[in-house]
Amino acid sequence: MTDSIAPLVLVDGSSYLYRAFHALPPLTTSTGKPTGAVKGVLNMLLALRRQYPDSPFAVVFDAKGPTFRDTLFENYKSHRPPMPDDLRSQVDPLHACVRALGLPLLCVDNVEADDVIGTLARHSAAAGCPVVISTGDKDMAQLVNPFVTLVNTMTGTSMDVEGVREKFGVGPELIIDYLALMGDKVDNIPGVPGVGEKTALGLLTGLGGGMDVIYANLDKIPELPIRGAKKLPEKLQEHRDMAYLSRELATIKLDVELDVQVSELHPGEPDRDALIELYRDLEFKTWLDDLLREARAAGDAPQAPGQPEAVNTEYETILDPARLEHWVQLLEAAPLFAFDTETTSINAQQAELVGLSFAVTAHQAAYVPVGHSYMGVPEQLDRDLVLNRLKPLLEDPARPKLAQNAKYDINVLARYGVEVRGVAFDSMLESYVLDSTATRHDMDSLALKYLGIGTTRFEDIAGKGAKQLTFDQIALEQAAPYAAEDADITLRLHQNLWPRLQEIAPLAKVLEEIEMPLMPVLARIERTGTMVDAKLLGEHSRELSDKLNALEREAFELAGEEFNLGSPKQLCAILYEKQGLPVLQKTAKGQPSTAESVLAELADQGHELPQVIMQHRSLSKLKSTYTDRLPEQINPRTGRIHTSYHQAVTATGRLSSSDPNLQNIPIRTAEGRRIRQAFIAPDGYRIMAADYSQIELRIMAHLAQDEGLLEAFRQGLDVHRATAAEVFGVPLEEVTADQRRSAKAINFGLIYGMSAFGLAKQIGVDRKQSQAYIDRYFTRYPGVLRYMEDTRRQAAEQGYVETLFGRRLYLPEIHSRNQAMRKGAERTAINAPMQGTAADIIKRAMVTVDQWLQDSGLDARVVMQVHDELVLEVREDLIEQVSAGLQERMSAAASLDVPLLVETGVGANWDEAH
Repeated sequence: MTDSIAPLVLVDGSSYLYRAFHALPPLTTSTGKPTGAVKGVLNMLLALRRQYPDSPFAVVFDAKGPTFRDTLFENYKSHRPPMPDDLRSQVDPLHACVRALGLPLLCVDNVEADDVIGTLARHSAAAGCPVVISTGDKDMAQLVNPFVTLVNTMTGTSMDVEGVREKFGVGPELIIDYLALMGDKVDNIPGVPGVGEKTALGLLTGLGGGMDVIYANLDKIPELPIRGAKKLPEKLQEHRDMAYLSRELATIKLDVELDVQVSELHPGEPDRDALIELYRDLEFKTWLDDLLREARAAGDAPQAPGQPEAVNTEYETILDPARLEHWVQLLEAAPLFAFDTETTSINAQQAELVGLSFAVTAHQAAYVPVGHSYMGVPEQLDRDLVLNRLKPLLEDPARPKLAQNAKYDINVLARYGVEVRGVAFDSMLESYVLDSTATRHDMDSLALKYLGIGTTRFEDIAGKGAKQLTFDQIALEQAAPYAAEDADITLRLHQNLWPRLQEIAPLAKVLEEIEMPLMPVLARIERTGTMVDAKLLGEHSRELSDKLNALEREAFELAGEEFNLGSPKQLCAILYEKQGLPVLQKTAKGQPSTAESVLAELADQGHELPQVIMQHRSLSKLKSTYTDRLPEQINPRTGRIHTSYHQAVTATGRLSSSDPNLQNIPIRTAEGRRIRQAFIAPDGYRIMAADYSQIELRIMAHLAQDEGLLEAFRQGLDVHRATAAEVFGVPLEEVTADQRRSAKAINFGLIYGMSAFGLAKQIGVDRKQSQAYIDRYFTRYPGVLRYMEDTRRQAAEQGYVETLFGRRLYLPEIHSRNQAMRKGAERTAINAPMQGTAADIIKRAMVTVDQWLQDSGLDARVVMQVHDELVLEVREDLIEQVSAGLQERMSAAASLDVPLLVETGVGANWDEAH
């Protein structure tokens, strides 16, 4: 193919639409609209346009209705199921996006996309112009010639004439005959019965020609080295008509009458306004963000639906005391102001303050630089002077203020002696409480969703990767507008989000009574940090290294060779090709899976190597995440580890943490307990752990109002033992350990929507037996079944479920046509009120406990929160007093129809305190 002429690029849109739908993970908007196939195809188209920027271009789709092939053969493609509804609904949006991108789109009645592509390719090649056909359809191989190449954008492969011969064993000129002889199950082309891939290949290569040559030389077939060759002539003769019909069905038409010429297939300019509306509706955030920036740069940014007309922003850089004083007076007079800090790091415990920004009215903001190091920065105000002037404002609890992710700003300023109080609102938390699943809750995402604004991203002014600048290194003319915009957008987000929350009173209450009071508590816990024993972790790390080496040697012995245990490709070859283990699941690319769940199932089947691999993975993760990493995370200034708690991440309201992630340290394994032993108390203090006992089961009993469960908790019974007695029909005192374990699996399994199949695997019985246990459970506890059925129905009617305190979890997939997604949403609907209520209770408890400790002056402090547990550092002589106070306040964090039981433990380290 010549490289001097830009090739005509022809895209088999229908092929990619199906492949994207089936190969990529499902993607939906916040309202449940499927969009994954649209995004997959658009990604491919955009990649092609970047690769062939100067090429004529066309995207071809199958038209609706029958084609001439249906007339030739009424069973053509008849076995194909109808297009799934979740795919059908994406066709029109995809077509609209393609047209808005300025790409020629073709749909021709009575023929398939292949025929249109074939005709265009023939015309282009005849004129000496090269052609690139982007498809995943093997039928297209018949079109390949010195001017025509196939590319598969999804797999990154291309195929010329030699490539076709290498892949199929015959050249492009024999592909039609190859398909006709062996048939095509996908398109229901019948072929010749009994002739498969190897036989078809043997006939074509053995006789050196296509079907005409084969039928002219039937007498020579018995001499060919083909299995069953002696019977082939008779079979071919018997099905001659079907063979030639199959060839006609497999032949791509090259003479379709088209209303467009190749010379007219040049992309036009994208319709930016149309794309903005489409991407906004489809919630393609990154693309929408880019378009809005482009529009803003051009001075014609459109507004989001329902937004007011664009207003010019007024951002000021404060460089002298007089302007600082002016802004302090504005802040003092404002009923509410937004503030933000700019720093050198996202780690609040290490970040250096570079500047502060403020906004008192929308579209107006100011930035005060105090720590810029970029050469040529105008004289900036002294940091201490600025902070001393702002300190009374920021520390005044009676002066309402607002921030985006205020916890970070509070912690940064605390290191400079400013104890921020009076933060009444946090735009991140407002968005999170309003709808935890609607969007991410960072400023860029919120501005895009609620204001229709593409904000300036940090990488826009700081660069990316290894060359990314810290904020103090950025030129002030770029840094100042960015910083001022942060405060302005924060204020405008609040003005948009708070009225929405006020319209839903329970949500406003969740923000005001749970999330906002909790935020400064979390900030204090983060600043306090927790002590760890680096020496003990080092010893543990060395022990883990020895165990990992031993497991590696064991794996090599079981495999019969050495291999990289961390390589899915090598592991796949060992497990499935060498050892012949059953393939239980495949990856999106069609390879046998080596995922954790698959290895666990193989291990359950008695295969040793998967079990060793799982042990190796588990210990390796503990080593890399904790025993190696924790000592590196000790802050040199404090000598402690300072995790970061996240209020706006999980859908249900639970807190999460990072650097380190305290939620994932295993508690039931010896290795996990060893890690917890490294979390220690300083001299003269002890670690105290206070944990809610079976809180989600207690919440289920309260919500379900099942008398059996309520009574079990009221009497203080072991609820798993009580459940076992009911399910297995034995007296309470005769319940065995195995029966209690099975009952525990049922209790917690039902909370998380476990099926009979899942329960059977967990407790080691067959599915019929596990279903019998579940049925008996519901017979004994009918209130639980009623609660689950009512919750599913309410979720479907309302589109959301609520916690006991009014927090909502929206379920956009509750009406999905995809059964798996819908069932997943139903399971979430059942679990979320319990998990979310548990999260609300521990948050309320944290606020109460923190206030008590602050007011009492007791020498004790919360150092960690993990799941349903609070971990404190308590002076040794205050153990009994703090334990009693903790239990009293944590138990009173919610009023349920069953007791909220809190258990406390004490030790020199976190493990001993359990």
